Amino acid sequence: MLLVVRIVIAPDKFKGTLDADGVADAMAAGVARVHPEAEVLLRPVADGGDGTVAAALRAGWTPLAVRVSGPDGAPRQAVLALHDGTALVELATAAGLHLAPPAPLTATTRGVGDLLLAALEAGARRLVVGIGGSATTDAGAGMLTALGVRFLAADGTDLPPGGAALARLDRVDASGLDPRLAGVEVVVATDVDNPLTGPAGAAAVFGPQKGATAVDVALLDRALARFAAVVRRDLGVEVDAVPGAGGAGGTAAGALALLGARITSGADLVCDLVGLDAALAGADLCLTGEGALDEQTLSGKAPAVVARRAAAAGVPCLGLAGVVRLAPAQLSAAGFTAAHGLVDLEPDVAVCLAEPARLLADLAERAVS
Repeated sequence: MLLVVRIVIAPDKFKGTLDADGVADAMAAGVARVHPEAEVLLRPVADGGDGTVAAALRAGWTPLAVRVSGPDGAPRQAVLALHDGTALVELATAAGLHLAPPAPLTATTRGVGDLLLAALEAGARRLVVGIGGSATTDAGAGMLTALGVRFLAADGTDLPPGGAALARLDRVDASGLDPRLAGVEVVVATDVDNPLTGPAGAAAVFGPQKGATAVDVALLDRALARFAAVVRRDLGVEVDAVPGAGGAGGTAAGALALLGARITSGADLVCDLVGLDAALAGADLCLTGEGALDEQTLSGKAPAVVARRAAAAGVPCLGLAGVVRLAPAQLSAAGFTAAHGLVDLEPDVAVCLAEPARLLADLAERAVS
């Protein structure tokens, strides 16, 4: 049995079954069966998408409930997190794919702008936007419209919501941008490095996940290219080829162009805000994981960031997942001491999906024994 005194548990969600808090709690329950006297520090994490605000709130940030427009324009309730002048906004809570039936051509990020306005009202001087899980491909135009920017057609009328309308974009008028944004730092947290347009761009890669047909994808890609051309001409800002600009249907590009934002790793940002490095200092073991440990994990996903930081701190790190698709050499290179999957305990995937908390507790118990 491992001799442990302090264990850090820092998983991401098991998408579709357990949120990160639920995963952390299940792992902790299994650990407690083997090491009941150990100090267990729960630091559930995220990569900038859904679960980012929850991670901040668990770390002690203050919630602020806001009434916003959903991706279909219907009113929704969303929550942002506040701490020491920083507001953390999760795009998925206002423009997430789960909030409305797919509408790839018309879905809007307006609700994200509503959240940012509420943050400004609360006195925030730093705005951090986690942009995963969007239903939108509108280059953040809805968000920016809420903040006072106008997107105009050739006849001078405002474009309707949604990415498809950007194909008719003639001019961007930023004269009405909320003056409170002056001097405010804007950070976009993402786990993707896709450009705005092209075969690796927002429409081509993520559009089909949002209900876009091949015809829709082609239209949206042209619309995003038009957006990039107009902001280049009107604002002197190049966004098309910037790595990460395609995040959340180009919301990152819109923030870069009009808000002077910078793009950062969502997972690293969340690990910082939950105090992961401080928790790892002096720890004997770290547990992390997500639904699948696979090639995508290695591309900056939260468990890989946790493993890297644990390795830097000299702390063994175990990965627990629904399924592990990485070879031992890949796991070791990423900082994992070992990894275990729920399917190792229960080969029936249907059972794993139906009872993830029970099986995850059992897996954690076995992994730390």
